[in-house]
Amino acid sequence: MNLTLRGCDEDLSRVLRREAERRRVSVNRLILDTLRDALIGGKKNRKYHDLDSLAGTWTAAEAAEFDASVNVFESVDPELWDR
Repeated sequence: MNLTLRGCDEDLSRVLRREAERRRVSVNRLILDTLRDALIGGKKNRKYHDLDSLAGTWTAAEAAEFDASVNVFESVDPELWDR
């Protein structure tokens, strides 16, 4: 479906172009994404597949090594909270 957006003043046009450039997308994509997010929840319902190629690629030993490496982040240092 094609729609025409009328009544877009210069201020809105400038903001749309600037935001589209910042996100590195077209103005059309920015408007579609913004409408989708505002009206149907867009991002929270969107499925991402950018890390699919990594899923399930670690061996059990690699996963255990990772878990051991990040285990230090599981506890809170009380000295940091007693200030």
